[in-house]
Amino acid sequence: MLELTMAAVSAADAGATAGMLMADSPSDPGAVLRLGRDKSVCRLSTPDDWLFISRVHLEFLCGPEGTWQVTWLQGSQPDPSSEVRLTVGEYAQPLSYGGTVALPRGGSGEIIIQDRTAPRSVNVGFYHEV
Repeated sequence: MLELTMAAVSAADAGATAGMLMADSPSDPGAVLRLGRDKSVCRLSTPDDWLFISRVHLEFLCGPEGTWQVTWLQGSQPDPSSEVRLTVGEYAQPLSYGGTVALPRGGSGEIIIQDRTAPRSVNVGFYHEV
């Protein structure tokens, strides 16, 4: 099972945990969880006016072995207005625009989507339960 917890944070809300959203999915091959502004396809959705988040920004996909990966889907713009980084323990790495990275099996961490133009971010905690 993959469990996701999302918080949308602006400078005024720093440190607040109200408004957190959660989603989970069994680790069945082909299972998908999405994050973005489009509430019709995304289980975790951000405010409509947060344009640094694409309609469908991140896609979590379960592979054939029950392992999960996350992809930063390319949106309608050639250059993104956000940065995405993955943190697992002491290790942090940027996720490239259009790139995919495997999530640690049985691990946890955080994915941070940072607005390049304002002090706003979307913080997504993940836990892969085996």
